[in-house]
Amino acid sequence: MITETTGSDTVEEFLERIRQAWDAGDADAYARQFAEDASYVIFLGDAMFGRAAVGQTHHEVFTKWRKGTRMIVRPIDVRTVDTDTAVVTTVGGIGKGNKIDYDKFQTYTLRRRDGRWECVAFQNTEMSRRAKRTYSA
Repeated sequence: MITETTGSDTVEEFLERIRQAWDAGDADAYARQFAEDASYVIFLGDAMFGRAAVGQTHHEVFTKWRKGTRMIVRPIDVRTVDTDTAVVTTVGGIGKGNKIDYDKFQTYTLRRRDGRWECVAFQNTEMSRRAKRTYSA
């Protein structure tokens, strides 16, 4: 079951919802973590705009290219801009099996709406070999 928070939640709870939705292959739950007008840039250099595009693309991701994968994600820097805005840098990875390595940096710009964090801008970047050694899981 995907956790949905209605009270004031934390960055960690937001990231847990992202991870749970990915692990469940639930494109709708994944997309709900993003603002209606969110921007989403993947490590390959493609960009999409809007929650609907995030959901549609991730439906394909979860049923074709990354079916059955799990996600790991860990915040390495959280910068609170004001009480309702945060910029979160994470290390993350996706894969199958018992061990998933960190291989990407992600930056989430979060906005608190109705006591709940949602992502308004997302950037995913592949790690260098040096960074992979530094952040090995």
